[in-house]
Amino acid sequence: MKIYLVTDMEGVAGVQNFADWTGPDARYYQRGRELLTLEVNAAVDGFCAAGATEILVVDGHGPGAVDIQLLDPRADFLRGWGPGPYPLCLDESFDAVAWVGQHAKSRTPYSHMTHTQGCAYYELTINGVALGEFGQVAYCAAELGVPLIFGSGEQAFTEEARELVPEIETVAVKRGLNPHSGDELTAEQYRVSTSSAIHTNPVRARECIRIGAERAVRRFLEEPFGKLEISPPYEKVITLRACEEYPYRRRSVAHHPDSVIEIMNANAPFERSE
Repeated sequence: MKIYLVTDMEGVAGVQNFADWTGPDARYYQRGRELLTLEVNAAVDGFCAAGATEILVVDGHGPGAVDIQLLDPRADFLRGWGPGPYPLCLDESFDAVAWVGQHAKSRTPYSHMTHTQGCAYYELTINGVALGEFGQVAYCAAELGVPLIFGSGEQAFTEEARELVPEIETVAVKRGLNPHSGDELTAEQYRVSTSSAIHTNPVRARECIRIGAERAVRRFLEEPFGKLEISPPYEKVITLRACEEYPYRRRSVAHHPDSVIEIMNANAPFERSE
């Protein structure tokens, strides 16, 4: 069984805020990388225990976060843009897609370090459905016919994942405490508004991830699940928050007759949104 494992950093237990944890100049960045990689290793161990034979770990964090020196040797590692469109190297040869360290989409109440692409995004929709980074990969996988079987991260993300794919196996490792969507905030304000959370102890979080990952593959091998149905044509709308440079929302719209992958890779100009 061949698994495409997408990673991010903000949904990892112990990673606490953007300023101190998620960028190369942040004081706890290396510690955050270690916490992420250990969660990835827990998932890899669970997948392999259940019968997975090939795992590609795809580092989806902006500046990169997986520490390849700590990565389980049973997994291969992908980082950097290469030939082909987003999502990188995902094709019909994979049996399933999984996520570790994932956060919820922008505007989600009770979420931690939540955003879509970056804190400048107010919302991204495909055919009127708001999608975060999980949903965007999920839609591309759906076009390729690849099932979605496992995801770990903050609790709001796991709820988002199950809403889109009810059968998916999920593990929550922390819970955001801010009850607001932050709709009225600028990008700069939104970045610091979602930093409060209750974290599962990282050791216990990793054990839960290992158990959940093993259960996901065993379930899948017994009876495949996790297919997501989508229908063309596609319209992608991106709305950006106000920021220091643009003190108003901006919006772009793109269309494609039959491919969600193509529309995810399309760039349309931004105009002021009233």
